[in-house]
This record gives sequence, C-alpha cells and structure tokens, in this order.
Amino acid sequence: MTVDEAVNHAARLLEQAELELTNLPLMERLDNLASSWLSMAHLLNEREVV
Repeated sequence: MTVDEAVNHAARLLEQAELELTNLPLMERLDNLASSWLSMAHLLNEREVV
C-alpha cells in the first residue's frame, strides 16, 4: 500500500459520499471510511520519511 493509493481510496469514498445527499447515515459512514484512509496515508507517509 502506498500513500497515493490510500489517498485515492479516500477520494473515491468522498465522491460517493457526495452522491448520498438523501442518505445521511451512509454519507457519514463513507466520510468516516475516507478519514480512516487519510489516516492510513498519513501513517504511510511518516513511515517513508523515517
């Protein structure tokens, strides 16, 4: 897994969340999953720096 892959997963999930305007629970779930991917990207980035 690379930083770019993790960021791409997050972007895809956020795009899906934008389409779920009438389903707030699903929109929030997708947003939370995207946040998890961004956290993973951050951790991967820190690992690459070290």
